[in-house]
Amino acid sequence: MFGDLMGMMGKLKETQKKVAETKKRLDTVMVEESSTDKMLTITLTANREIKTISINDALLEDKEKLEDYLILTFNKAIEKASKVQETELAAVAKDGMPNIPGMDSFFK
Repeated sequence: MFGDLMGMMGKLKETQKKVAETKKRLDTVMVEESSTDKMLTITLTANREIKTISINDALLEDKEKLEDYLILTFNKAIEKASKVQETELAAVAKDGMPNIPGMDSFFK
């Protein structure tokens, strides 16, 4: 019984290490989102850190329009980055989970 428990604890520690490594790697995974007309482009890491913002000069003439573009495009970029992060971390967590009967249903 204790052997199984120690094995599980070791597996959980290994998984924690892999999750930390994955989070660090996600700092290098870039996600790009553009407005539908390509006048605004935003690049984030999968950890949702802003890396670049590219704004067409025409948008600089209309403050309200620029603000709308920024909000819409940032929200789409953050959503996309969040999905990448969630998928990557879920895969690492699932692989690292000890084999506990009945737990498979939580990862489907």
